[in-house]
Amino acid sequence: MTKDLKKMYTTIMDDHFTPKMEISFIDHDKRQTLFYEKVAWTIDNVKKGLRYGENPGQEAALYRLVNGNLILGETETIQPGRYLASDIELLQSGKHPGKINLTDTDNALNILRYFTDKPTVVIVKHNNPCGVAVSDSLENAYEKAYMADRIAAFGGCIAVNIPVDRATAESISKQYAEVVVAPDFEEGVMDIFQKKKNLRVIRIDNINRLQTFVGKRCVEFKSLIDGGIITQWSFVPSARSREDLVLAECEYKGKTYKINREPTDSEYDDMLFGWLVESGITSNSVIYVKNNVTVGIGTGEQDRVGVAEIARDKAYRKLCDRYCFEIHGIAYNNLKDPDKKEEIADRVRDEKGGLVGAAMVSDAFFPFRDGVDVGIQEGITSVIQSGGSVNDYQSIEACNEADVTMVYTGQRSFKH
Repeated sequence: MTKDLKKMYTTIMDDHFTPKMEISFIDHDKRQTLFYEKVAWTIDNVKKGLRYGENPGQEAALYRLVNGNLILGETETIQPGRYLASDIELLQSGKHPGKINLTDTDNALNILRYFTDKPTVVIVKHNNPCGVAVSDSLENAYEKAYMADRIAAFGGCIAVNIPVDRATAESISKQYAEVVVAPDFEEGVMDIFQKKKNLRVIRIDNINRLQTFVGKRCVEFKSLIDGGIITQWSFVPSARSREDLVLAECEYKGKTYKINREPTDSEYDDMLFGWLVESGITSNSVIYVKNNVTVGIGTGEQDRVGVAEIARDKAYRKLCDRYCFEIHGIAYNNLKDPDKKEEIADRVRDEKGGLVGAAMVSDAFFPFRDGVDVGIQEGITSVIQSGGSVNDYQSIEACNEADVTMVYTGQRSFKH
């Protein structure tokens, strides 16, 4: 029997989650309760909640925090009513958002909040960034973020920190995206986006005040298979300026090991850029960045040297695709002429995947020098990592041998 598989993406169920939810934390006679209400949108005169969960057939609901405040020790939750992804304004929705659209939006904002000074674009796919860029114009930032990995950007969520202008809208409309999120949209932009019938266009006014969310925490819940729940405070990167970083140094068997070279201004910029992007990437992860643009992003791998290699290999593949698309207008994998493919591959090999002069970013320490060696062999000039391995001396030696600088953040940045 043949099934119409497309139906599973178009059949939308009404969810049966309750309109309100309360979560209480009780210590003896002291009760702290967080109050939530379910979010819905009126689309074509019909009130609709989330389209579905992570997969069709999974009911899901979105709740926003409307009252209550949780204080544990010296940490307290973000105040109710300061909404971002939990209170979006749909300007256009050929399909109303599902869980993945909302979590992609949320993680894009999670990264975007650290970049408020210059036009910044974060493109997220399956809750991980595939391209992030800062530039002097939004259009330029978008082009850099998109070309960092245009294949993964297909069907992704594009989040920006300033109003979308017509030039940027025209660039976005040339590709297939599922979501565009911005603080606002300039005149004429919606006329461009309305030609993309399935594009979800979302306005979140609080993006204009994203910097006020830096350093703020929310309580996170993770449900277990047996119904149990793990709670934790959300992660806040403490290293957000060069003054928060320290040159790599350690002691091993009575000997002190120090990095030889202080980073340049541009190296500091790239390392900090990469470290803040790293806060939104699934661990175990290593990324490479250059000139405030992601070059290779490795996510969710079990071992550190393996993810360093994955990020390197992706940098090579994505640069091959970028050059092929710029020269021939098609994907590298679709190029049939073997001579032309080899010509592009040779160019990318000569340029070492665009990694020469890049910064290597790791969300945790390198247990052995083989991790940093992966990047050093490709010409990176700086490394940023948490530090704290008993073998930090190995990584310091590897960097000094290649005149590569390295700094510690003093903080791990795992995200699961």
